[in-house]
Amino acid sequence: MKISFLLIGLFSTATATAQFNIGRGAANDLFQKNCAACHGTAWEGGKGGSLLRDHWKYFSDNEEEGLARIIREGVPKMGMQPFAGTLSEAEIRSLVIFIEERRQIDRQEREKLPPPNENQVYQAGPYAFRLEILMRSPNEMWSLAFLPDGKILYTEKQGELHLLDPAHPGTSLRIEGTPAVWNFGLGGLLNVVVHSDYAKNGWIYLTYTENPFAPDKGMIAVVRGKIRDGKWVEQQDLFHLPEKYFSTSGDHVGCALVIKDGYLFFSIGDRGWKESAQDLASPNGKIFRLTDDGKIPKDNPFPKADGLLAAIWSYGHRNPEGLAFEPETGALWESEHGPRGGDEINVIEEAKNYGWPVISYGMNDNGTPLTYETARPGMEQPKHYWTPSIAVCAIDFYEGDKFPQWRGNLFAGGLKSEELHRLTVKGQTVVADEIVLKGAGWRVRDVVNGPDGTLYLIFNSPRSNESRLVRLVPVDK
Repeated sequence: MKISFLLIGLFSTATATAQFNIGRGAANDLFQKNCAACHGTAWEGGKGGSLLRDHWKYFSDNEEEGLARIIREGVPKMGMQPFAGTLSEAEIRSLVIFIEERRQIDRQEREKLPPPNENQVYQAGPYAFRLEILMRSPNEMWSLAFLPDGKILYTEKQGELHLLDPAHPGTSLRIEGTPAVWNFGLGGLLNVVVHSDYAKNGWIYLTYTENPFAPDKGMIAVVRGKIRDGKWVEQQDLFHLPEKYFSTSGDHVGCALVIKDGYLFFSIGDRGWKESAQDLASPNGKIFRLTDDGKIPKDNPFPKADGLLAAIWSYGHRNPEGLAFEPETGALWESEHGPRGGDEINVIEEAKNYGWPVISYGMNDNGTPLTYETARPGMEQPKHYWTPSIAVCAIDFYEGDKFPQWRGNLFAGGLKSEELHRLTVKGQTVVADEIVLKGAGWRVRDVVNGPDGTLYLIFNSPRSNESRLVRLVPVDK
């Protein structure tokens, strides 16, 4: 993430709070032991100045690389000792992440905005907009999709599928007969996707966690069905794994789903067992490809894998919660939770290894070092990453006409950060990252390009299961 100006102050664009344990854990111990004497036990500064608000004077390149270099090599003329012989490369990486987290927290505390309401006008680049609330729910909404007539299907994590007409906001129809779900941790009823030929075939796809073998063990399943007279009918089971792959963990479930050209792609997270992401004998930490009727394509890259694992398309993923096809090129883009730091945006290609947990731009959630390696031959680099983390989830490319200068940009929701990011993409390079919405007091769970030319979001409350389904409506200046 290159900074385009001389680093003499803070980032020009604030990012977001890291996901876990901010200010605690081993990284804080490293700071207090090695840095606090000069920079202050409470970051207030001293001989070395405050690391929160004081200017950077000794580098003008990538901020993370510059920080790491100064920690490693020191600044002898200013009395800062080098730590290369004292700290490991992994510990230096943890300190860099920790310092960036604390700088970010300081920025957020100084930039707090009032909570959103429908009369508040937001400004992002050339556009002003407001949030129109279409649906409020006491439950945790997760995903939304549009039918050809403009009506909205949305999931609630505890297991309900709803149909909403935007022309009549505030009232939805619950679809009866959807599959029973294992609502535990990050599992539940997750993604809903409408087939691109829905007008002809009527197929709707769902991903969810199921627990048919034991009440405390779950795994991702994929089904498709149709809606008739308010009921879920004609269900077809597309992906169900055998019991040996089920887990009691509710962590890092995934699960994103997209359909294009007769194929469906979906993700499963590492379930909290990071080493399994590198194991092609495990479904964890993978992205899968099936035909849209659930068959394993003969040209998949791992045809000798056991059973349904022959559906693996890519591996080395931590917790992918977003998939989207770039409209012009058809490239498959993915968003992925890092640990503490290192949230990623990737372009997914056949048989590629995306590195987790061997390489990462993050550290362990408890602040201990994860790895010093951010790159290794044979492992893919992210197209963009966030350190500190924003807890990135859903992504989508904007194709509408209400915000024409945003057309072709990739939008990404942040959970912990409570932000909506706009990424400018040139080819397969992310050249800019703008925060379109921040300080709204809600976690941005889903973002979808709407058929009416606007953007639709699902907000989750950080304090309860309460949710909002909203759209961004342009406002004339």
